[in-house]
Amino acid sequence: MTRRALITGISGQDGAYLSRFLIGKGYQVIGARRYSASGGLWRLEELGILDKVEMISIDLLEFSNIVSVIEKVRPHEIYNLAAQSFVGASFEQPLYTADVGAMGVTRVLEAVRMIDPSIRLYQASTSEMFGMVREMPQSERTPFYPRSPYAVAKLYAHWMMVNYRESYGMHASCGILFNHESPLRGEEFVTRKITRGLARVRHGLSDAIELGNLDAARDWGFAGDYVEAMWAMVQRERPDDFVIATGRNATIREFVELTGAAAGFDIEWRGEGEAATGIDRNTGRTIVRVNPRFYRPAEVDLLLGNATKAREILGWTPKVRLEELTHMMVAADMERVERQAAARTDGSSTWTGAARAAN
Repeated sequence: MTRRALITGISGQDGAYLSRFLIGKGYQVIGARRYSASGGLWRLEELGILDKVEMISIDLLEFSNIVSVIEKVRPHEIYNLAAQSFVGASFEQPLYTADVGAMGVTRVLEAVRMIDPSIRLYQASTSEMFGMVREMPQSERTPFYPRSPYAVAKLYAHWMMVNYRESYGMHASCGILFNHESPLRGEEFVTRKITRGLARVRHGLSDAIELGNLDAARDWGFAGDYVEAMWAMVQRERPDDFVIATGRNATIREFVELTGAAAGFDIEWRGEGEAATGIDRNTGRTIVRVNPRFYRPAEVDLLLGNATKAREILGWTPKVRLEELTHMMVAADMERVERQAAARTDGSSTWTGAARAAN
């Protein structure tokens, strides 16, 4: 029997990598996205699987629509990756963030309970729920202290998953994923902002990049590795929650240094705090500046995950190291910027999906 998986948020980074992984395992993949979702489906196109994914429209703000989609698809597994997932934007859109990220998950849970409680559910929780961290490193037993509307919404959704699992015996699992990046990451996220920005500087299309808090530290892994853990959770006989992380973190400053090296820069830091600048030793040019407007109202300073439980129970370990990840991302953005520059030079209006996304 071919298993059917419904993936909400299919147009995002994780949706694309998870789709490719599930297709490789023989799944029928149905991708659900809002009618008005931005960003298109260029990620699926770039991975070469766009024609292998069936598409359906869904709106997590509308309960009747969710019910209709689940009744039509009758999935064996649902992976809920949909959310307003940009932390910075959640401070500007707290109500929308909460409605999609918190109540949207509750609507899905209730629809599944009504239609077919045997459907297995995965919820994308986040390390941002730890916020002002209570211990180092963070595990499944670490108390939560969210520091943004995004993290608060995710925490509500996380506990609703637990509640439905315990109240109704539903197979509902949460992946507490630490930061996971890739060449398919959205440009609004700091990692892509850095890799794309330095690629543009390298090609003479920008003078410098502007960042916020350089000392914030995150546990960064590769999204392609992390989606395998999502699937492994759903396959277990008993649902549960798992931290997924590399166990190594780096500051934004260190990420810039690794990215800079991959892009051919040798970055030296001068000044402190908001006056800090990144200088390319090779040319003496300032290529990184700090802009206070990129600071968040409440910052999460340090995240470091303990994925021992995932390793011991799921058999999951990350494969891609941070150095490999930065090289992968820089190489992709270098190629995109080159195509962008070439398209502008020859006046071509036919760009690839990735080139359009990089514009």
